[in-house]
Amino acid sequence: MRTIAEPTFSVIVCAYTERRWQDLCESVQSVLEQTLPPIQLLVVVDHNDVLLQKARQRFGALKPDHMAISVVANAHLPGLSGARNTGIEAAHGEVLAFLDDDATADPRWLESMVAHYSDDHVMGVGGSAQPLWPVGVRRPATLPAPRGGERGELDWVIGCTYEGLPADAATVRNLMGCNMSMRAEVFGQVGMFSEDLGRIGRTPLGCEETEMCIRIAQSVPDSSFVFEPRARAAHRVSPDRLTWSYLFSRCYAEGVSKAAVSRMVGQDAALASERRYVAAVLPRAVLRELFNVSPRHLLGAGAILAGTATTVAGYVRGKAANYTPTTTRPAPADTAVPAA
Repeated sequence: MRTIAEPTFSVIVCAYTERRWQDLCESVQSVLEQTLPPIQLLVVVDHNDVLLQKARQRFGALKPDHMAISVVANAHLPGLSGARNTGIEAAHGEVLAFLDDDATADPRWLESMVAHYSDDHVMGVGGSAQPLWPVGVRRPATLPAPRGGERGELDWVIGCTYEGLPADAATVRNLMGCNMSMRAEVFGQVGMFSEDLGRIGRTPLGCEETEMCIRIAQSVPDSSFVFEPRARAAHRVSPDRLTWSYLFSRCYAEGVSKAAVSRMVGQDAALASERRYVAAVLPRAVLRELFNVSPRHLLGAGAILAGTATTVAGYVRGKAANYTPTTTRPAPADTAVPAA
């Protein structure tokens, strides 16, 4: 990997439903307002012709200075991984930044990431994601957090930064999918996102970015990933994600997905961070909720215990299924940035 003092960025936003149209518009607008403008914005629409035409009419008319905007259809299997792979193939930047269609980036999002790429060992940089609750709704009992805290221990369930991640910039095993960036050239070395993993519509499977980061770490000597909390994004939380049923379905899917990842990259690599989280972070959270001795906090303790048990059940079920997803081919030669 070559050192890039100030790389160019392509931003990839993947969308699949018209229900998030306003969110998508706000996400695109946040990219346009970056203090470090990308050279390219790609909106990838996942097998939805109506949304594709609507997005082309709206965003195709935008002509910002020094930035190309394209709206393209997912050319691969339905799902987030296929959409991301389509974006990777169409991108021209030296670094590819991924932002969810229901997330809005802080104006200094890319600026906060760029300095880390001066280290040629850094393959990717990810940022933090704060929950943007529905209007008039406060943090629910299903997602407990320390008093006055911005992060909850189960906030990963809603795709946000959770208690237990570093408070300052630090090396991490993997990045969070809704707010991350990676060197473009690495996809030419290790392949693309696994299209057997990843969310499809509202089905809460995932872990494709976890598997990708681990695969890169295993394939590229001395590589690392950096979590930069100053690279902030606000991640909208829809009302359906505040329910007990969503907590259980998301935790179960996480367990199933982790079982699949463990078959691909090895159990130790797939579960190292999770073991520390379960052993150190969750017990403190349960005790904190129990000591508060109020109905709300007792529900919070129950959410942590029940969510953990459901995740374990999903993992056991996933292991029993004996299913190993396939990794994808390397990106085409003209996708990766050539070495200097």
